Amino acid sequence: MPHKNPLKVAVLVSGGVDSSMALRLLHAAGHSCTAFYLKIWFQEDFENYWSECPWEDDLKYAKAVCDQVDVPLEVVHLTDEYWNNVVSYIIEEYKCGRTPNPDVLCNTRIKFGAFMDAISGMEFDFVASGHYAKIVHASTAQLDEPSILKLSKDMVKDQTYFLSHLSQAQLKRLIFPLGCIQKDEVRMLAKSFNLPNQDRKDSQGICFLGKIKFSEFVARHIGESEGIILEAENGDYLGNHRGFWFYTIGQRQGLRLPGGPWYVVEKDIKNNVVYVSRNYFSVDKKRRLFRVGSLKWLSGLFPKQINELQCKVRHGPSFYNCSLAMEVDQHGQEVAVVRLSGDDQGLAAGQFAAFYDGRTCIGSGIILESWDDQGYPICEKALEIARMEDKSKLGKPVKIMVKPELSVTTI
Repeated sequence: MPHKNPLKVAVLVSGGVDSSMALRLLHAAGHSCTAFYLKIWFQEDFENYWSECPWEDDLKYAKAVCDQVDVPLEVVHLTDEYWNNVVSYIIEEYKCGRTPNPDVLCNTRIKFGAFMDAISGMEFDFVASGHYAKIVHASTAQLDEPSILKLSKDMVKDQTYFLSHLSQAQLKRLIFPLGCIQKDEVRMLAKSFNLPNQDRKDSQGICFLGKIKFSEFVARHIGESEGIILEAENGDYLGNHRGFWFYTIGQRQGLRLPGGPWYVVEKDIKNNVVYVSRNYFSVDKKRRLFRVGSLKWLSGLFPKQINELQCKVRHGPSFYNCSLAMEVDQHGQEVAVVRLSGDDQGLAAGQFAAFYDGRTCIGSGIILESWDDQGYPICEKALEIARMEDKSKLGKPVKIMVKPELSVTTI
């Protein structure tokens, strides 16, 4: 680590085990820590869903962890910033049929954006959090060299995908104490430190929703508009939905159609139609070529080689080998055409694609659309039905026949 020792560190705490352990490890190492809890909860409209505010438990646990070692805790209110920079963007993206990633935006625009701006006058050496990732800073003698974002030791928990759109200026101010620790080690350390939240479950789902179901959030802020579900291959009318914005390409859960599994394969935004298929993984449906815009390289510089990289198209331990070909779009913006080494289950426009060179995350961009076959092939009958103005003429949905199992001959 460059810089003086001990360090003056601003530690983001959420009330969970990971951020609590990050705080305690820094404190145990002798650094001067101040904890910060970000209040970004904007869903006062949902207060009738529970008897208490959804963030109160989180703040209670964060305070209990800080009180154990007399670390000061401050609450920073970023509600307006969160609405303006994250939530409003998410709503507009869903209205356009895309699938944004709020966790990536939360890191770039709020946790390591608006929060860093809010404490800029406090002269902290670094900002720390409980993310599973590693940042390698240049030595004191080479401070002009870029800081590097690397995969964490725990490949399942690794969160570099969510951090892949940060700027070099943001990286230089960050440290992640859990980057060299496995999740099960964090749990064991939490017990040895006797943390008040040592047995607390990890939070799941979108960062700002808390206990609210995603469908409830979408219904409240975008509304509902009944449309139809059509089978892509034959145009059969299978049922109704509440609005195309509730669905994403590759989605399997929540369709409530018998005889599955069914997958969302395309969405007709203009006519509010969702196309589904049971043949999503058939070998002739290539899903390995797509375009990426809004590119950001963590070093601040274009990567030296783009032909032997790895790519993540969602959070998780899985990678594809990939190559990039750079183009300029009609607006003069740099766009990457990405070719994966294998077919993906669902390349959703609006999601992020993160790029890696070995264990180093080099940057990311937003998926624009899939190019293979110009999307999933929809039969002409289905396209004609989608264009019908009066869809009540369709009558009742067809009775779905159970898909026959393939017979296997044994020798």
